[in-house]
Amino acid sequence: MTHMTPVSLTFEVHQPIRLWKHGPNLNEKKLHNRYFNSSFTKEVFDKVASKCYYPATRTLLHAVDALKSEKKQFKVAFSITGTWIEQAEKWHPELLDLFASFPKKNVEFLGETYYHSLSSLFGIDRTEFTEQVEQQREAINSLFGQKPRVMVNTELMYNNQIAKVAEDLKFKGIFTEGVPHMLGWRSPNYVYSPPENNASKIKILLRNRRLTDDVGYRFSARGWDNWPLNAEKYTSWLAGASGDCINLFMDYETIGEHHWEDTGIFWFFKALPHKVNDYEHLKFSLPSEILAKCKPVGTFDVFEYDTVSWADLEMDTSAWLGNRMQVICYNELLRLEEDVKKLNDKDVLRVWRLLQTSDHLHNICTKGWGDGNVHHYFSYFDTPHQGFETLTEALHDLKREIQKRMLKKR
Repeated sequence: MTHMTPVSLTFEVHQPIRLWKHGPNLNEKKLHNRYFNSSFTKEVFDKVASKCYYPATRTLLHAVDALKSEKKQFKVAFSITGTWIEQAEKWHPELLDLFASFPKKNVEFLGETYYHSLSSLFGIDRTEFTEQVEQQREAINSLFGQKPRVMVNTELMYNNQIAKVAEDLKFKGIFTEGVPHMLGWRSPNYVYSPPENNASKIKILLRNRRLTDDVGYRFSARGWDNWPLNAEKYTSWLAGASGDCINLFMDYETIGEHHWEDTGIFWFFKALPHKVNDYEHLKFSLPSEILAKCKPVGTFDVFEYDTVSWADLEMDTSAWLGNRMQVICYNELLRLEEDVKKLNDKDVLRVWRLLQTSDHLHNICTKGWGDGNVHHYFSYFDTPHQGFETLTEALHDLKREIQKRMLKKR
């Protein structure tokens, strides 16, 4: 009997709620409107919905339908943030209907932080992290009738402590980056577990960085020696990969936004499921199915102060905490937690959590070369320093607002 290698295809579906570019609108009485630019946020969401979300989801649904009678069906997974869900509910509820129309056996919705935040790094107490993961899990269950069993932390950030929290929340597995300097000679194409001294039962799925980035980053790069990439060539690479599984994990905006329609990206994803089925030993599987089938072959040991992610060349937390400006903002967010929780004001709590969204710190990154280009592509600020000014002004104003409301409660 031929050994079947399962391939998981997972998309990160996220959009932040964007800040005012030139600082808070202090004339606004509503806290949300004071810090966040809803019209610009809607403008971006509308554009990406038109270029990516609608046509990409229909393309994947078509692939599921085209292979529904085959022994090897097409399956896909999504990690959807709460901030994306809120924008879709407000401006494009039809998108949620599209996602809900995937047959249950062909789709899996993963768990993550509702606000796509760095709350997993908040000191010793992981209460805020836990609450955000539970909030997103409830939203997914309510919308799509699935309680996530596999978790993806924000930007695939991972360490042993994060795995412990995920296990305490009853997740069966957690996704992270197959970081070469952590794996050494080993392959990301296997299931791993946390260190044995953790006495952990949770399993770890690793993203295959090279095979994912061949599509996510290099697909439309004309200077790449494998350009143009088609589904037939790409599937031959999948077929030639050794291991127990292959995990592909990329931004959903890969389809139509990062790579525009005229690059052939939609044709690629339309053909990919059929080309995978041409190989007897390949099949698409859901992440939870891989966890059920594959046993850990070893440990993936990431100490808390060596947290890994999928970002930049370093694959650590430096995309968000790599310069003094970012650390100042992060520490201010952290310092506000005690007063925010003590105040027990829903508006303040929500705004504080929205300010945690990792994109705000990502916009303040000052790296150069290729990584700098990536940060610049995603940022709507003229410079990282402008992003820093805007975020610090919002945080300082929120601090004053918290103190004012506390005085009123006395």
